[in-house]
Parts: sequence; C-alpha cells; structure tokens
Amino acid sequence: MSKQTKDNKGFNISRTTYILTLIFALFIGAGGALVIGNYFTNAADAPEENIVENNSESDAYTQYLFEQPEELSSISKMLSILETSYFEDVDSEQLIEGALDGMANATGDPYTEYLNEEETASFQEDVSGSFQGIGAEVMKDGEYVRIVSPIANSPAETAGLQPNDLIVEVDGESVADLTINEAVALIRGPEGSEVELLILRGDDQFTLSVTRATIPLETVFYEVDETDSSIGYVNIVNFNMPTYEETITAIEELEDRGVTKIIFDVRGNPGGLLSTALQVSNIFVPNGKPLMMTQEGNQEEPQVIEASEEFGEYKYEGDAILLVDEGSASASEILAGAMESVGIPIYGTTTFGKGTVQSVVSLGANDELKFTSGKWLTADGEWINEKGVEPDVVVELPEYAKLFVVNPSDTFEVGEASPEISNLKSVLRALDYDVSDTEVFDESVVEAIRQFQSENNLPVDGTITSDTARTLTDALRSQIEENDTQYDAAVEALR
Repeated sequence: MSKQTKDNKGFNISRTTYILTLIFALFIGAGGALVIGNYFTNAADAPEENIVENNSESDAYTQYLFEQPEELSSISKMLSILETSYFEDVDSEQLIEGALDGMANATGDPYTEYLNEEETASFQEDVSGSFQGIGAEVMKDGEYVRIVSPIANSPAETAGLQPNDLIVEVDGESVADLTINEAVALIRGPEGSEVELLILRGDDQFTLSVTRATIPLETVFYEVDETDSSIGYVNIVNFNMPTYEETITAIEELEDRGVTKIIFDVRGNPGGLLSTALQVSNIFVPNGKPLMMTQEGNQEEPQVIEASEEFGEYKYEGDAILLVDEGSASASEILAGAMESVGIPIYGTTTFGKGTVQSVVSLGANDELKFTSGKWLTADGEWINEKGVEPDVVVELPEYAKLFVVNPSDTFEVGEASPEISNLKSVLRALDYDVSDTEVFDESVVEAIRQFQSENNLPVDGTITSDTARTLTDALRSQIEENDTQYDAAVEALR
C-alpha cells in the first residue's frame, strides 16, 4: 500500500460488493448512463387529456377509442377490457406503468427506461449530489439490515446509531423479507420527517426515532501519497453536480500541501452528467482544443465541443496520470479521451465502452423517460461504444481483486460443492490459507476458517457466520488495497 489512507480507495471487491448505502439508489451500474444535464418537458403546453367515462359500453368512450390512431386504439381497448372484464380487480395505474415500462424496454436499449415517481425522485437526488434520509452506510445481513457506518454529522450519528447495529423494523415494518433496495426506500424520506427504527444491538432491542435530513454526497476523495509527498491522489467516484467544484478543491488542497503531480482515479466510476464530464475534462484541456464530439440521430457529422471558459476557468498544469478499468464508463471515458488527447497517460485496463448519450424528458408531474438521444465520440473522434478506451499502459490488478465478497447469508456443509464455495476458497488462498484446489467444502476449508476465526478474535466453529463473512471481506479488501498494482505503477511513472 502506498497511499496514506485505505478508506478512500476508489474500487470495491469485484465491483459487486453487497455493501450498499442510503446515499445511492444505484440507478446506474457498470455501464452507467451519461445524462444530459437538463430536464426537458414535453407536456407543459399540451392540452389536458380527454376525460372519458371508464365504461366499455359508453358510446362516447367507444367513439373515443376508435378515434385514436390504430396503435393507441389497441392500447386503450386493452386497458378498458382489463379494467372492466378481467376476473379480478386490477390497478389501472399499475397497468399503465407496466405499458410505459414495456414500451421503453421494447427499444432493446438498456439505457432507455421509464422512471416512475419513486425512480424519478431517486434519479434527481443522485445527480444533484445529495439525498434525503438518515445518512448511513448499510448492508443486508440475513433478516436484518446492518449499519456499516453512520456518516459523520448525519442524523444517524446524532441519533446514536453505531456500526454493526441491526435494523429489525422500519416504522413497524419488518425488513426480514425485503431486499436492501426495498429497505433503503423505507428508510429514506423527506427532510424533516421522522423514521422509527427498531434496533438490535447485541442482546438489547430498542427503538430510535431519527429525523431525516438532506445529506450531501461526496464524489471526490483525495490524499497525499505516503511514500512521496510530491504525489497526490484524487479519486472521482461519480460525475454529479458538485463534482467539478470538488475536483478543483481537491487539486488546490493537494497543491497547498506541496503536491506537484497527481494520480486521478476513475476506476469503477460509472458516469453521470454530461455537463459535469465536460467541466472536469476542461480542467486538463487548453481552450480551443476538443473535449469530445456528439452526434444525434439526424446529424450527418459530429459536433465538436471545445474547451472554453464556458466550462470553467480553472486549469491544472502539473503532471498527471489517469487510472481506469472495466468499470470506468460513460463520463469517465469522456474524461479519459480528453486527457489522452493532450498527452496525459492512461494506466489500467480497457474501459467499459459506453458511447451513447441519454436525455431525460418529463412525461407528467412525477414520472420521466430516460432515453438514448445520440452518441458521443472522444476528443480524437473515436466512437468507443462496446470497445472502450484502451489504456496507454496496461496494468492488471492481482487475480484475487476479481473475487466476489463472501455473502453472510451463504451456509455450507462439508461435502457440498458450488461456485460460491470455489470463490470462498479463492478468498482464503488470497489471504494465505492453505485449502484444497476443488469446489468442495472440505476439511481443509473448515480448518482454514477456524484458523482465520482464531486469528481475528471470532468464535471458532469452522462455519461462515455473519461476523466471519464480514471480517473475511474486510481482510480481502485490505489485501487488494495494499497490493494496488495499478496505483503503484502510476507512482513509479510519476517519480
């Protein structure tokens, strides 16, 4: 390990860690959406919808149905039939939402989707760089939701929530059968509202009332390299509204500490706002030089977007290297293309390869359509869709960096074989425990687990308990952080 702090690492184990946060609704994954930073409405000046009687026998309604274009007439007829003739009651709103969702899915484009009221609110919170909730990192742990860590100065911390507290109920509703996203949706809510949590701490069970607040999201983390104080590290985890200012703050703070060379890291960064991608790219590209190119469906030639004061006045002129990997997508790839075009080296592995742009259009008061409206090309005019940006220097992480976390809900019996057991054994090998080279949960695994539990002050029983799974995951994460070959290669290059 060559940085001062391990907590700010810009990647998770295999990018599939089960630790989720109340911060993020995870509306984007490894191929995150690149969203135009404006919300458009297409209904503000539209006439009110026709108000018709919900009765298939109504002459007026029948006339209305057959006056629609043929395609819409079929949709209206189907809705009417299900509302009036289905053998059980149906939820009309749910049927309409399903139709809208199906229409978006029918494009075959994974980045085109209908956003209902909850998804719209979550999406807007995510790109704004804040959310309304209690402010805690959580994970699903069997029938509970475990508090991994309350955010500093958050309502969760103020209310007295502690790491490893278990949430049993939210406002009287058990979380036992909920997914982590469903539980998070219950815990989040409007600023100033209260949520009542039934907490299990050790053998004690009690209720806490927490007043929700607006929690700002940090998208940029930074520090000075522990082996060379002239080298700084800036980890950009998303491209949201605050990211540009946070990036400038990080650079200036590091320069104040004597840093003259910076490693920028967008590994695992799935993207975000196009406007923010342009602002951050503008930091490194001289005015008048291309940042990227865009091409909508009706355009024959791409439009070149050049660096200018329109995207900000700040320029970084020190030495730099950018770290990327297969989880760097969309806005991260725009930044990579822009930096590469001005000679800043790219280290790591080939990026995700997402070369399309999404727009968000309001459909009504509370729902939206996110759809692909065009494609983008790098500053050098290359369309990297499904290809990715090739790094100048290919550096792989150790094989164990690709392992899955150990799921605390997994239970294994001696003699059982499965991919999960193979992964568990690989984790144990990465931590220097001697286990057999099969997918079988055998005595070698039991002995290795016993040894691990003994060395980490855990109850020694040779089984994967929640505490054992969590401690194994933490140990593997530390192992990856201490052997970050991509970061180490960048440090050596900057020296």
